[in-house]
Amino acid sequence: MTLVKTRFAPSPTGRMHVGNLRTALYSYLIAKHEGGKFMLRIEDTDQERFVPEALDIIYQTMKDTGLVHDEGPDKDGGVGPYVQSERCQSGLYLKYAKQLVEQGDAYYCFCTKERLEGLKRTVAGKEISAYDKHCLHLSKEEVQAKLDAGEPYVIRFNMPLEGTTTFHDEIYGDITVNNEELDDLILIKSDGYPTYNFANVIDDHLMGITHVVRGNEYLSSTPKYNRIYEAFGWDIPVYIHCPLITNEEGQKLSKRSGHSSFEDLLDQGFVKEAIVNFVAFLGWSPAGDREIYSLEELVDVFDYHHINKSPAVFDMTKLKWMNGEYLKAMDAGLFYEMAEPYLKKYLKADLDLAKIAEMVKTRIQILPDIEEQVDFFNEVPDYDVEMYVHKKSKSTKETSLAVLTEVVPLLTGMQEFDGDTLFETLKAFAADHEYKVNTVMWPIRTAVSGKAATPAGATGLLEVLGKEESLARIHAAIEKLSNAV
Repeated sequence: MTLVKTRFAPSPTGRMHVGNLRTALYSYLIAKHEGGKFMLRIEDTDQERFVPEALDIIYQTMKDTGLVHDEGPDKDGGVGPYVQSERCQSGLYLKYAKQLVEQGDAYYCFCTKERLEGLKRTVAGKEISAYDKHCLHLSKEEVQAKLDAGEPYVIRFNMPLEGTTTFHDEIYGDITVNNEELDDLILIKSDGYPTYNFANVIDDHLMGITHVVRGNEYLSSTPKYNRIYEAFGWDIPVYIHCPLITNEEGQKLSKRSGHSSFEDLLDQGFVKEAIVNFVAFLGWSPAGDREIYSLEELVDVFDYHHINKSPAVFDMTKLKWMNGEYLKAMDAGLFYEMAEPYLKKYLKADLDLAKIAEMVKTRIQILPDIEEQVDFFNEVPDYDVEMYVHKKSKSTKETSLAVLTEVVPLLTGMQEFDGDTLFETLKAFAADHEYKVNTVMWPIRTAVSGKAATPAGATGLLEVLGKEESLARIHAAIEKLSNAV
């Protein structure tokens, strides 16, 4: 049985787009599900678009998401990525291009940019940009003379003009194109570097890649790749083209959306495990209704035959829900570690941040939501006294004023001001005064927070605020209510 091998082959040009992350994830899951190998290859032959810091982004993203590659050269003897620019130095790609020239499947092209401008060909009534095979007809002597003279050149693949090319994709089925649509693509550029298309084929073959995962925008390039495979007599890999990712308006997810990259989402307070889980569902779904999966669980259930053809919608509401589920299930210590920078940003330094983190953990979907949950700890916002009217707790402005006035001496005299002691004390107070417990707790919570919804009940808020601050807020509430009743 053939060992399944997949690869992720990003170009270091910027942040890690969600679509690229999905390609990496699906490639990883396919390989691991089949007990195969997953490789990382840096495709940096386009020197004009190369961004050095983007390399660090790629490596950090792979580390953060747990998509660990299995093999590759490393100067320290470990497992590193394959890097195309390093492979270029050995003349690897040029050697294979020259082999195609010798076979008659490729040729040297010396045409200038000026000549190439405006070259068109009509295909099925539609005008397309296409090379006219001008240099294909140069004699060997003419070619050698130009090479000896040092004229700049590229090497082009000689595509057939007649007939059709058919290929199979696991998601989209059999696809046939007219050969007249296939331009004589460049294999080696004038700077000596291979094009993405050519290096892609050579490396996939040499690395033993059996399954190629990529976005469906590459469907139109696939016949060209296959012609190169056939010219060398190499096996063609299994193709798995993934659907387009769109925003909620049905438009292609672009950088302008503000959440198109892995880094964007981390910056916005999403946790990496939730992002990976969400990205797995952008075009694929398992059997059943379950939606929360760890990476290891995704490996077990992932079947690429369940990838959809139709566009995948980036549903921010679903991602936030999913992220909230991860936060709820997170270890308390880890959650505090992640929440602490936000708490320090939003709150005064003398508050018990660990206790506040415990309060908000199950009430937020993304980490920046913490601000709205905790802002009242710094200062009570302006609020309407109608908040003291609450049917469920049978609270009115009058009962609230009475409760707050009566609990002041009780709270003032307390030696222990922790949540449990406060709850038992106020519960006993309610029983003694024939109040429902909620009739006591509601006005206290409103008085110290000024908000209808808080991350904890009255006694939890009192404990964090402390006796002095709590009593100051209750006194202010009594004055506010006295003016309104």
